[in-house]
Amino acid sequence: MASSTAVGTAGVALLPLAFFLNLIKRLEPDDPWYLGLNLLGAGLACAASWMIGFVPFVVLEGAWFSVALLGMIRRLGLSA
Repeated sequence: MASSTAVGTAGVALLPLAFFLNLIKRLEPDDPWYLGLNLLGAGLACAASWMIGFVPFVVLEGAWFSVALLGMIRRLGLSA
């Protein structure tokens, strides 16, 4: 298995896991675990997309990562 496939698989597995845990009320959207799963999942998926040179998904996952990062910063009270 190519490293990009392994990285991408891990990333895209975390994203629906976070969504599923939210749907069954195990995680709330502002829970640090929910945000962390999205942050890590999107980061890995973005990295894998970069590794294979697929720019549309680099943009998509980069945006997802950025939104999750902003949510985490706000949740942890690190913004002014």
